[in-house]
Amino acid sequence: MLIHAGAGGVGSIAVQLAAHLGATVATTASAANADFVRELGADIVVDYRRQDFAEKLSGYDFVLDSLGGENLEKSLRVLKPGGLVVGISGPPDPAFARARGLNAFVRLAVAGLSRKIRRQAKKLGVRYEFLFMRADGDHLREISALVDSGAIRPVVAKTYPFERVPEALADLAAGGSRGKLVMTNS
Repeated sequence: MLIHAGAGGVGSIAVQLAAHLGATVATTASAANADFVRELGADIVVDYRRQDFAEKLSGYDFVLDSLGGENLEKSLRVLKPGGLVVGISGPPDPAFARARGLNAFVRLAVAGLSRKIRRQAKKLGVRYEFLFMRADGDHLREISALVDSGAIRPVVAKTYPFERVPEALADLAAGGSRGKLVMTNS
């Protein structure tokens, strides 16, 4: 399994969860974060600043892409036939539009947004799906139990009081944080 941005907020949890489930985990991270993501459970670390993951990796069943764009397109090429890329930053796919009950016009627009990536995936004999994350009580309870047991640990990069939302958003946009940026009410 390849998980992009393994030191980031989503990646740091995904790496731990995949390792906990017994997957062999590859991730992209900076050289400065290589040891950190290995401590989280990554088996293979590709320095995204110096290496092209699409040239280093191949034969994967699954890729979690949190970056989109060119990164998403290159992720298709590291999969073995039948493999799956799940993107969480887009573009949304027709299955997402149907599941959300969007009207026909919007479903058509969504299909157009993801046409290129779906066509590339089909040509390579792999699949692309968009995942819109939503709160789910059962899943959150399972994850809480893993946190409580110490199997996974949340990684908090920095906390901000609510009145500093603009600063938090600027830090989020800049990227490069280890773990999640957290808002507090004090």
